[in-house]
Amino acid sequence: MTFEKSVKHNDQNRLSMGIAAVVVGILIVVILVACAGLASRLHSNRERIAELEAAKVKEEQRQQDIEEYKEYTQTREYIEEIAREKLGLVYEGEVIFKEGTSE
Repeated sequence: MTFEKSVKHNDQNRLSMGIAAVVVGILIVVILVACAGLASRLHSNRERIAELEAAKVKEEQRQQDIEEYKEYTQTREYIEEIAREKLGLVYEGEVIFKEGTSE
């Protein structure tokens, strides 16, 4: 191998190493950008999970309230209340006094 071939071979190695370094640098930048995007998505997903859990608790409370109201509507007290208010029914012998305006 002559000196000229050796110099040419070293230049090719340097060029190859430079290209490889650039490619590795580009890959590192792409990976860092992707990680930043994923971190952002992770943060927004965690916020969304917290919101959904709060909504779930609220809906569970609403469901419990509905169940309690359903049970209340089956009671005698509720039936009497509706009969008095909506239908104007009274027990036999019961007297109802209504407020009136005096003229």
